[in-house]
Amino acid sequence: MRITFLIHNVYGIGGTIRTTLNLAAALAGDHEVTIVSMLRHRARPRFAIDPRVTVVPLVDIRADAADAADPLLHEPARVFPAAEKRYGQYSRLTDQRAEEYLRTCDADVVIGTRPGVNVYLARFGPSRALRIAQEHLTHDSHSENLRAHLARHYRDLDAVVTTTEADAAVYQGGMRLPGVRVLAIPNSVPDPGLPPADGTLNVIAAAGRLVPAKRFDLLIEAFAEVAVKYPDWTLRVYGAGTDQQRLKRLIDQQGLGGQATLMGAVFPIEAEFAKASVVASASDAESFGMTLVEAMRCGVPVVATDCPLGPAEIIHDGVDGRLVPMDDRQALAAALCDLIADGPLRRRMGRAARANAARFDPAHIARAYEELFGDLAATRRARVRQRRTARWRGRAGLVALRR
Repeated sequence: MRITFLIHNVYGIGGTIRTTLNLAAALAGDHEVTIVSMLRHRARPRFAIDPRVTVVPLVDIRADAADAADPLLHEPARVFPAAEKRYGQYSRLTDQRAEEYLRTCDADVVIGTRPGVNVYLARFGPSRALRIAQEHLTHDSHSENLRAHLARHYRDLDAVVTTTEADAAVYQGGMRLPGVRVLAIPNSVPDPGLPPADGTLNVIAAAGRLVPAKRFDLLIEAFAEVAVKYPDWTLRVYGAGTDQQRLKRLIDQQGLGGQATLMGAVFPIEAEFAKASVVASASDAESFGMTLVEAMRCGVPVVATDCPLGPAEIIHDGVDGRLVPMDDRQALAAALCDLIADGPLRRRMGRAARANAARFDPAHIARAYEELFGDLAATRRARVRQRRTARWRGRAGLVALRR
């Protein structure tokens, strides 16, 4: 089977890129896999790509690339939805290249990985192929304008796949998509191939983009309470982003210099998680929670806020980690202190975390996708009839209203 992934920019850094590469590698053992990158901004991808996977860049935005001289690169996109957060990075040239590629694509399955790219898939994807939209963001994180735009185009797809059951339920209730399967398949995270953490180092780690929604400020404030009781413990925060300077000031204001450190972006992160005894997340929102699973695969228990939508589907509270209420500094600090104070509990949770996180192994997730491909192929005719019936009834209802 020929499987093609459409991705924003495989040459960058991010959770969608990591999980796409993980899944592509897992599928490449039995299938012909291609990753089509809408954009290319550097010579080589930052993440390692399985040599069995073919990478096809569509628009090269490097200053010295031939595409830089194409006037269409400097004209705003007309197909890529203006309400999409990445709209400013798209152009008439990306519209054109996406259409040209998809019109001639011979893949059996084409999978888009972000909303605007999924619109390309719906508009131009080959009708003979199974067309699947992955949603690595969440329904409610999209503006109303974008949701309305997506609803019109997602009706022409075979499936919409979210990363959590909770988000799939929101899509099922919020978008009328007759003939389209809406379901959840989690992101894949491979075994890091490292010895599991032994839970003896006095380190709390955290990782992610340094942006307000990740609430590293709340984590730092909670750690200030932890540090009073356990001054020999340290907090290491890995990542980069717009909040970096504000967080540095907060560390100084809390008197945590030397105990809390912004470590910068580190890839891969697993080796750093393996040096910690607890991993923490204070996020206000997660579409999935890749870092939570990455930590668990290293044998580290996670303390995370019970935010929408991912953590509660990853962490078994009290078994392999802890879930605490959102925006509750004291609850976060108390949960961290509980694990710090009880070494046997910490190590027991770490072992459970490593065992339970195996369900996110790329091989398991690849099988879930292969089962989906088979189901979609078997039900294609019935789903087409369902879609046509819904459209016929919709048109008939409009005619009746006009009368």
